[in-house]
Amino acid sequence: MAGLVVKSEVAGTVWKLEVAAGAAVVEGQSLVIVESMKMEIPVVAPRAGAVVRLLVVEGDAVAEGQDVVVLA
Repeated sequence: MAGLVVKSEVAGTVWKLEVAAGAAVVEGQSLVIVESMKMEIPVVAPRAGAVVRLLVVEGDAVAEGQDVVVLA
């Protein structure tokens, strides 16, 4: 898969998608919010770029280390 794959740091449920495919993002920007143990944990962009693809949808269960977003 081309680009930088961003992974979830925790297991939980995708609570909210903060970006859409094609969106420009800056380093540290929230991409996805994962709900885990009644806490909302953001998955953030490790660098600036553009969202190539979202690999999850709201309501999906995600595992720790699971790929969630691809950045260009």
